[in-house]
Amino acid sequence: MNSTIIIIIGCMVISAFFSASEMSFSSLNKVRIKSMAEQGNSKAKLVLNMLDKYDDLLSTILVGNNVVNILCSSMATVLFIALLGEAKGPGAATIAVTIIVLIFGEISPKSIAKESPEKFAMLTAPILNVMVKLFVPVNFLFGLWKKLLSKLIKSGGEQAVTEAELLTYIDEVEQGGTIDAQEGSLIRSAIGFTDLEVQDIFTPRMEIVSISTEMTNEEIETVFLESGYSRLPIHDGDVDHINGILYQKDFYRLVMHGKKKVEDVAWPVILASKHKKIGDLLKELQQAKQHIAIAIDEFGSTVGLVTMEDILEEIVGDIWDEYDTENEDIQTLEDGSYQVAGTCNVEELFEFLGRKKEFDFITVNGWLMDVLGKVPAAGDSVQVEGLNVTVTRSNGRRAESVHIEIAGE
Repeated sequence: MNSTIIIIIGCMVISAFFSASEMSFSSLNKVRIKSMAEQGNSKAKLVLNMLDKYDDLLSTILVGNNVVNILCSSMATVLFIALLGEAKGPGAATIAVTIIVLIFGEISPKSIAKESPEKFAMLTAPILNVMVKLFVPVNFLFGLWKKLLSKLIKSGGEQAVTEAELLTYIDEVEQGGTIDAQEGSLIRSAIGFTDLEVQDIFTPRMEIVSISTEMTNEEIETVFLESGYSRLPIHDGDVDHINGILYQKDFYRLVMHGKKKVEDVAWPVILASKHKKIGDLLKELQQAKQHIAIAIDEFGSTVGLVTMEDILEEIVGDIWDEYDTENEDIQTLEDGSYQVAGTCNVEELFEFLGRKKEFDFITVNGWLMDVLGKVPAAGDSVQVEGLNVTVTRSNGRRAESVHIEIAGE
């Protein structure tokens, strides 16, 4: 009887080992294990190799666990028949083994392994590696069975990680303390970077500061001084005919002293479709060693201007220099309403208000033009999307400032 009890206890220990191993290998962080392996951890390397043959590992664990559980059940039946007789022994054994296996062979070891899956996987890997080799014939048969099932049940194969899943993973890593909030923000910006187009970030045509080929040197100098920009587009007649970019240093060094004309020192202009991805434009600017591109529409008309700084700000956030002034597009007023710039991105506004919505236009002004059916004028008011919207300032061509309050508040 004593030997039977020892065998049952031994089976429980082995069952707990297999259950904990299954949990640790199925829930470990592969990126963390890979990092440890690259740092020279031999056990982490072994775990990675075993994960590459996960089907063989899983078969070994499941077969081993079932064998010891069946053995445990059989020995418990023998023990309880000896204690309670053939009438009550099998039933009592079934109840006892079910409870014992559930608590000590499944729930407890899996809960412990779930807390430190990488550590436990590296601890059990050497033993499991030997067992996988011993179970080669069994794993081979299960491999054939899996191939047969794969043919009968068509699977879509491994699916790539989606952007949403990747963002969720970043949130989990950030919450776990592996990266801080700033690093998480940079990664999220980099992921969304590839989806942005030039029209999402450019300075609108109406706000482009440029110089004309007909201007005198004194007038050009005034524009440089008043704007604070170090580079300005040069146009011939109007901004639809931008033919170069003038650098401030070239202007003062060569043009002001009469050595050369503006046209001679102007850098070639880079034209980009407003639908071009900003990642592609960044590469083009880097290759051309330029900092400014002019955005054009399908008719070749200038619709905006985008700088390398505009592109980089989509990743790292606002870059301030000594000439920048803080100008928030959305300002929260004391009464809980909002003062919004007409050039504010309308989707960003709705996101700020906690309302996810997509639009066919970019700015608040464009949205209001669609809603009102005309160019917004000061005093125009409308209730739309649960908002009371009033145009507070307009230049006759577009809304410059808008007051918004939540309807019913």
